[in-house]
Amino acid sequence: MSRVAYVNGQYVPHGQASVHIEDRGFQFADGVYEVWSVFDGRMADFDGHMTRLHRSLGELRIDIPMSREALTAVLKETIRRNRVRNGIVYLQVTRGTSRRDHPFPPEGTPPSVVITSRSINPMKTDATAANGVAVVTTPDIRWGRCDIKTVGLLANVLAKQHAKDRGAYEAWMVDDMGLVTEGSSTNAWIIDENGKLRTRDTQANILRGCTRTTLLDILKEEGIELEERAFTVEEAQRAKEAFFTAAGAFVMPAISIDGVKIGDGKPGPVATRLRQLYIERGTRDAV
Repeated sequence: MSRVAYVNGQYVPHGQASVHIEDRGFQFADGVYEVWSVFDGRMADFDGHMTRLHRSLGELRIDIPMSREALTAVLKETIRRNRVRNGIVYLQVTRGTSRRDHPFPPEGTPPSVVITSRSINPMKTDATAANGVAVVTTPDIRWGRCDIKTVGLLANVLAKQHAKDRGAYEAWMVDDMGLVTEGSSTNAWIIDENGKLRTRDTQANILRGCTRTTLLDILKEEGIELEERAFTVEEAQRAKEAFFTAAGAFVMPAISIDGVKIGDGKPGPVATRLRQLYIERGTRDAV
């Protein structure tokens, strides 16, 4: 089955989809994006992603391209046309197309909107989680507004390639104080050597992950205590468990960090349980 993309008001074959060469997303990375997990054809953490989208657009002073209702309809139609039962749907909004110049384009320039959707085999990701994955660390060289989900991801790309080159699944970025900020496309968590669940607070320069937010709700329901407190690489390596969260990974156990085995080198019970609870919640509340 050929894939279908939505581009600026039209559904087109994926292989023929295009934007103008002077689209500001292409020229300046002047845009934002969101990625929803799709469970049984429906979007998980929908409100969280939509709220973050509007916040990112507001922070960059990009016009909201359409009403929430219209955007929801287009997202759902893109999923439907691609026959995605389990996978992701990707949305990108840029400041639009205009003659290349650093200042904002003339008022009234319409934003560009691109949406794609693709399937992901849940059995494959479940098998990966059951085995656990390796993490490596790398210096955090990103800009100072990582709370905005911008398409300017070059530092993240370099971090992810650093992981791939070393046979790892993910890279955790480390600031000048030796503290883990977040993953190249994930939020980082540990069960420290004292048994405390920890993740960095979002007042720091990290993204407010929607999977992270849902997991916070699950922790409250389960009565699991959380410390929103940063940790060093050494603390992570001494941890009983480590894992990360993201729309595509859900809750993914990490079994080594920079080659150092975490715990017994297998996915721990807390991460395994939280993954199960998140998938149950995502499936139940998806829209």
